[in-house]
Amino acid sequence: MENDITYLKDRVIMFGKFIAENGATVRQTAQRFGYSKSTVHKDVSERLRDFSPSLYEKTSAVLAKNKAERHLRGGMATKRKYEKKSEED
Repeated sequence: MENDITYLKDRVIMFGKFIAENGATVRQTAQRFGYSKSTVHKDVSERLRDFSPSLYEKTSAVLAKNKAERHLRGGMATKRKYEKKSEED
């Protein structure tokens, strides 16, 4: 049982550090470590607060920034899609 909690704590802190240090999104973090987006999101938005409040604050700031910018990233992805399509035509 204690090993489970240690594993969980290590995983949560690993996700939090990666996001805070790299400004990464939940999707990038999930892909990097091979976990689902749901797992990463739950770990950094709920569990991290209990294990490391200071890291939680840093991670929350990055997640808030990413959320505020996501419409811009979506727009750029759409632009690239149509630019590539018109190059092929």
